[in-house]
Amino acid sequence: MNNSDNQLLGYSKATSLCATREYCQFDIKEKLFSWGIDIETSEKIIAQLIEEKFIDENRYASFYARDKFKFNGWGKIKIIWNLRLKKIPETIIQEAISTIDSDEYENKLFDLLKEKSRKINNPESEKNRAALLRFAQSRGFDTYEALRVIRKLK
Repeated sequence: MNNSDNQLLGYSKATSLCATREYCQFDIKEKLFSWGIDIETSEKIIAQLIEEKFIDENRYASFYARDKFKFNGWGKIKIIWNLRLKKIPETIIQEAISTIDSDEYENKLFDLLKEKSRKINNPESEKNRAALLRFAQSRGFDTYEALRVIRKLK
């Protein structure tokens, strides 16, 4: 297969993927690489996908942040780190994170910790409050926010 056939095939597969859900440049680059498409051709395909609005980093980051928060119960820290792993620019990450409502954020953390505290024998003990804090941190919530919500659980 020559280079233009390779580009056409890669572009066709990538548009099919992007038509079904949001992808960032990093994800598409990895897909193209796994399909055996060279870097130069991949860059051309990605530029075309961006131009045709199949890939939009702002749109991707905002959907990612919203979905991971709502459906996975992730905190801002975990969302930020995962977006950084996908090479999303910091300004776009901060913009996406700012779309999360602060009241909804605190309510989600409260609900997660309340549910977790039900599974703990004695949530009033210091050891178990520490377990709740570790749980909140593993979900990507800030220590200060988690401690504030843990105090509300009493």
